[in-house]
Amino acid sequence: MRKSDKAPEIAVLIILYVLVFVLSFSIGRYPVNPLELIKILLSRILPITPDWTPQAESVVFNIRLPRILASTLIGAALSLSGLIFQIIFRNPMVSPDVLGTSTGAGFGAALALLLALPSFSVPLLAFIMGITAVILVWAIASKVPSNQVLGLVLGGIMISSLFQSGTSFIKLVADPEDELPSITYFLMGSLAGAGMDEVRLIIIPIVISIIPVLLLSWRMNILSLPEEEALSLGVNTRLIRGIAIASATLMTASTVAVAGVIGWVGLVIPHITRMITGTDSRKTIPASIILGAAFLTAVDTVSRSATYSEIPIGILTSFIGAPFFLYLIIKEGRKNEA
Repeated sequence: MRKSDKAPEIAVLIILYVLVFVLSFSIGRYPVNPLELIKILLSRILPITPDWTPQAESVVFNIRLPRILASTLIGAALSLSGLIFQIIFRNPMVSPDVLGTSTGAGFGAALALLLALPSFSVPLLAFIMGITAVILVWAIASKVPSNQVLGLVLGGIMISSLFQSGTSFIKLVADPEDELPSITYFLMGSLAGAGMDEVRLIIIPIVISIIPVLLLSWRMNILSLPEEEALSLGVNTRLIRGIAIASATLMTASTVAVAGVIGWVGLVIPHITRMITGTDSRKTIPASIILGAAFLTAVDTVSRSATYSEIPIGILTSFIGAPFFLYLIIKEGRKNEA
């Protein structure tokens, strides 16, 4: 496939993201107009004489920019993770938490909050438990060598259930005046506390996860084929699947560690991406990254601007995702009837 074949859709999505990026600075209790934004951003690399207020510069660099960068990285990671799992399991209803990463990470964060560990322990323990959940699932799947995909699905269901039960127990014994509200708010998903420290924490694992997926994008198409047919093409499907799952897991665990559990993005955005670009992974992978970044940045802008008190972003993504999921069910039902 020539690069020009996928240039129009990708170019449009890049323009969409740039518009969302600029508008996100312009919306809020202290709006920054686009021209002023460009000058403030360029002032860090070019000798521009300031004609803006110190408050505007503080809002851009200390509040808006870190949060927008975090929503960009998290949206891209969740969207790509969902797409990877949908390709691997050949199921459009799969989301990034299929292998228990989100529930494991949520359990880790809840445990850290229950034990009143230092603040840095919350994302750290969330990340560790998210990775641990997938390691357990992979160990279970290895016991079903004849059908690795089935083993992953069954393992994911079991491990997710165990970690979800653990989180429910933690909420049951948590102090309702102090610990329980913190745990509940974290599990709703929010970028309220996102700063440059959080951006630095997730940028490396997310970027190093995206790179191999982009490099293997042309081989990802093969994973959507039946196993026997894929093997007949001389492709090591087990290796590609392992790299893809490792990348998706690392991305999902990183996002939950920083922003809590943000649902539906990994289910909704891959579908919209396929509607725009088709099913070729060489198109859908980069498009999903860009569209996911734009989507979550837009939703986060609404979450911090719609009301006086910030709405947890997980609530808004659920409002959008649930009706879309219903649409998918109805659409699939009509296909089966036809």
